[in-house]
Amino acid sequence: MYQNFQETTEFINKKTEGFKPEIGIILGTGLGALVEDIEILYHLSYSEIPHFPVSTLEFHSGKLIFGMLSGKRVVAMQGRLHYYEGYDMKQITFPVRVLKMLGIQKLFVSNASGALNPDFRKGDLMIIHDHINMQSDNPLRGKNLEEFGSRFPDMCEPYNQELVSKGLEIAQKYNIRCHKGVYVSVNGPNLETRAEYRFLRIIGADAVGMSTVPEVIVANHMSLPVFAISVLTDEGFPDTLQPVSLEEILKVAEEAEPKMTTILKDLILES
Repeated sequence: MYQNFQETTEFINKKTEGFKPEIGIILGTGLGALVEDIEILYHLSYSEIPHFPVSTLEFHSGKLIFGMLSGKRVVAMQGRLHYYEGYDMKQITFPVRVLKMLGIQKLFVSNASGALNPDFRKGDLMIIHDHINMQSDNPLRGKNLEEFGSRFPDMCEPYNQELVSKGLEIAQKYNIRCHKGVYVSVNGPNLETRAEYRFLRIIGADAVGMSTVPEVIVANHMSLPVFAISVLTDEGFPDTLQPVSLEEILKVAEEAEPKMTTILKDLILES
């Protein structure tokens, strides 16, 4: 497996002429427009990169974007991978390992999720300060890759609290409605039942989604500081639950995205 990481990293280094990114960015569902703010120097489709898994979702473009953002060298994943697509956790987190080998020093993650906290509303943002893993597998299961980290990585601070605090300050500066909360990750792809939404809220979650946690676990395994932010695209309130479509979720994500982009750009500038 480690040889695959080396081969992928060598291929990318050749294609990007040794470009060394400082910041890695994972863009979630409906949140790919941040790429428009990047001064793009190189871009690679996932399909052309050796060993790199390819997203099966039509709304995830599947490209690695290399360039400059807020004065920093960045690499952005325009399109991420999910467990419900049929990939195993090692495939889902393969790109994060590669980004680390390319040289990133911090990882910024975004996602679209459903609000569970009754004080939150769709269209709001939530900076993740902790998570609950309800997915049925773990990317660290199996033989440990000692080249990356220890067998039992500590997870007392999976999200860098300094970045969390700075992100909240930036949101306040621009009068952006943004919360701090706990994210719970589930398998998907179906949305939750009323009883499931109620259960997830009872166990302490403020928002629910189908991604992010595997990547964050692997980042922590490699001692890579993480900042993660959710766009709340729907409301999982059991007593007032209404059906929601993918089109509606994407529309809310698109409308809220400029606020998320503002926070990320300023945070990267200060990092």
